Amino acid sequence: MKRRPLLALATLAGAALLAGCAGLDTVTSDVSSFGDWPAGRAPGRFAFERLPSQQAQAEQAATLEKAAARALAKAGFVPAATGEEPDVLVQLGARFTRTTVSPWDDPLWFSGGFGRFHRGPWIGPAWSLSWTYQPPRYEHEVALLLRDRASGKPLYETRAASDSISRADGATVAAMFEAAMADFPRPALSPRRVTVPRTPPAP
Repeated sequence: MKRRPLLALATLAGAALLAGCAGLDTVTSDVSSFGDWPAGRAPGRFAFERLPSQQAQAEQAATLEKAAARALAKAGFVPAATGEEPDVLVQLGARFTRTTVSPWDDPLWFSGGFGRFHRGPWIGPAWSLSWTYQPPRYEHEVALLLRDRASGKPLYETRAASDSISRADGATVAAMFEAAMADFPRPALSPRRVTVPRTPPAP
């Protein structure tokens, strides 16, 4: 199996969000959440905090932030206004990997078979090798880390992972962020499967 990494965690190529289409009305992700959000604390105002690698790729970071904004809004957060101190700082990450399967990766277990046929004047078995084409698989993962701005303490960490035969576009990534925040502020069972509608993020 040949794995070709497309993006490292916390970096994002804008084309990976815009190219391709999941072709489904919903997206199902495996979600894992951790943390200890203070009891009784409201979500409050938030601001995105970019890592140095994201600061160097401002356009790609902005695309990722737009995909995550709806999930944060549904969880009760509001973006801090210009000049206003946020209550929570949010770091985002994303990773997209393309996996290509070859029948020669494991010739004894590939998705194919042997065909029997007769040839020439002899009546007897002969065997031909055949296999079924396997399209590439795309593995997607997004992550959010919420920290208290005043103390810098991590309060909530959550991530969502999915895979398909097509690249993730903006609607798919937005749905994965929404799945990651679906149970906020409770960590809930990890991992768990969460299905949400696939709706393009707001322009």
